Amino acid sequence: MEYIGMDVHDRYCQVAILDDDTNNPEERRIRTERAELEEFAREHQGAKAAIEATRNYWFVYDCLEPELDVSVSNPHKTGLIGDQKVKSDRLDAKRLAVLLRVDALSTSYIPPDEFREARKLVRRRKALVDDRTAAKNRVRSALADRGVTYNGDLFGQEGREFLADEELPLSPADRHIIEADLAVIETLDDQIERLQCEIDEIAATWEETQLLMTIPGVGPVLSVTITAELGEIDRFNNKKQVVSYAGLDPRVRQSGEKETTDAITKEGPPVLRWALGQAALNVVKYDSYLGNYHTRMKRRKNSQKALVATARKLLVSIYAMLSRKEEYNPPDATTH
Repeated sequence: MEYIGMDVHDRYCQVAILDDDTNNPEERRIRTERAELEEFAREHQGAKAAIEATRNYWFVYDCLEPELDVSVSNPHKTGLIGDQKVKSDRLDAKRLAVLLRVDALSTSYIPPDEFREARKLVRRRKALVDDRTAAKNRVRSALADRGVTYNGDLFGQEGREFLADEELPLSPADRHIIEADLAVIETLDDQIERLQCEIDEIAATWEETQLLMTIPGVGPVLSVTITAELGEIDRFNNKKQVVSYAGLDPRVRQSGEKETTDAITKEGPPVLRWALGQAALNVVKYDSYLGNYHTRMKRRKNSQKALVATARKLLVSIYAMLSRKEEYNPPDATTH
């Protein structure tokens, strides 16, 4: 059996190839191009390969996967690259091959294509919304610098008319900045709307999203984000695993017989934690069960910790819903 470690870069991959009997790998460098990657995979058909979860790893994975048994290394769990005192492309590739051969490689989940495509959409939409928020904040800042205030939706029709008022005490530079950011916002609105249409279509067709949208305050964007970021729910054996995957479990520190809990681990997809946090903020407004729980947590902890605890509890409910294929049906809030 061949074991292949690949240190992936934008333009090339450093490759180390081991077998069952040698510790001196065959080393080579190949270009990160589809034709060369596919040819390499055909040459080593049936081998096991390991790549690291870097920026362009999905492209490399898709090129290799038809011919090779490809694993994606999780560097945060293996401590493979960042913790090494001696680091080079050749050593990184060899370490991947060695860990793969001894079955010590901590791997990342490989979701089905439909989930991967949905992740691209929701992550891109979030990035565009964040950009739009930044542009709106720049407009507000330009007004604040001149002592200008506006009560209402600054970016609605009436707000736009207010901003266009030539009587506002704005300098030519202020006016230029505001007009430039308004143009950016208009472009982003159009791009976000296009992505929203695609996300709405997914939400209307997936069984998982239909179930999640029975949760008060969870709409198409959050339901698709949570579903796509979680992946196939049956890969989790219990609620503890799904909470750990989301990075919402507290970090435990132990010294001798003393054990303390710290902040959450934040391991796993940040977009998933964002979606669960947004869902929790919405749900507590409409659902008495989680609303009362959130209120109790705020009495014992600060607002942020209460929100995290509520998001974790919501995730446990989501795990049960998707595992059992059941709609949201919380216990009676008056009895809990």
